[in-house]
Amino acid sequence: MSSLYKPFSVSEGPCKDAILRRGCTPLQHPAALTRIPSASDSSTRTFTPIPNIYPGQRNLAAAAIGGRKITHPWKAILAGGIAGGIEICITFPTEYVKTQLQLDERANPPRYRGIGDCVKLTVQDHGLRGLYRGLSSLLYGSIPKSAVRFGTFEVLSNPMRDATGRLDNKGSLLCGLGAGIAEAVLVVCPMETVKVKFIHDQCSLRPRYRGFFHGVREIIRDQGVRGTYQGLTATLLKQGSNQAIRFYVMNLLRNWYKGDDPGRDMHPLVTALFGATAGAASVFGNTPLDVVKTRMQLRSLNLMFYKGTVPRLGRVCLDVAIVFVLYEEVVKLLNNVWRTD
Repeated sequence: MSSLYKPFSVSEGPCKDAILRRGCTPLQHPAALTRIPSASDSSTRTFTPIPNIYPGQRNLAAAAIGGRKITHPWKAILAGGIAGGIEICITFPTEYVKTQLQLDERANPPRYRGIGDCVKLTVQDHGLRGLYRGLSSLLYGSIPKSAVRFGTFEVLSNPMRDATGRLDNKGSLLCGLGAGIAEAVLVVCPMETVKVKFIHDQCSLRPRYRGFFHGVREIIRDQGVRGTYQGLTATLLKQGSNQAIRFYVMNLLRNWYKGDDPGRDMHPLVTALFGATAGAASVFGNTPLDVVKTRMQLRSLNLMFYKGTVPRLGRVCLDVAIVFVLYEEVVKLLNNVWRTD
């Protein structure tokens, strides 16, 4: 037999479960070989290789064999946008209270004595709808923000996954950082600046802005486009660290839960629990940056770094839990109706 087609030794055995592994060439892989009788001796068999897989297809093919489909970026963008829109409609009152408490310290004396008092006075003055003042500005930002976040994460993480679709913790940290920076520049900074200014304006005795788009026009007219990018540096730091922490913790818990079975399904309640944990970690990791960002957007220098932490903790835990659950479920639905393999 030719040395080119020498048999495998035990240590060089064929790839397990027909999965290509590093160092295993198509000539060694059993799925890439066929047996045909030799013309001189019917008892002797030789191997003929099937044409090699293109390098660019190898990771996708291996992931498919391993039972994990890599999420297509366009699916991630659509699923992220849907998840973000639903989530903000549920959690906006907590975001409103958090922003009010951060802004209230400028009053002398402060108007609110705490979370409950803020909710009580807002409902007394404006009804339940008062807790949703400024929703439009955040809704317009939440949908593209989540779309950019998950789309960027999948684009960055797909090439870093192994043959089973598993992403290591270092990779999740870096991909989360990239996703956070992308959403900060493209969506978060301009939308958050408008949101803070809009809520602050609506709480004044004589509100100036008649609506979201009117507010945007007035801000740009007075301050130019740069007026919507106040606090960009703080926003980059906040969103980058935010998503790095969340995706790192989520990926860490997911890998721990699945163990040696990467195909193990995660119940939505498990995903929600892991998401809430990731959200809590991000709150304590970057609340000071969130306060700095809010103050820079209002050009105020008097800071209380953990002002509004409790309402933010509740909102973010609920936010991240809902977003990850909805994202995973929408991706499953899209996989059934939209084939991108």
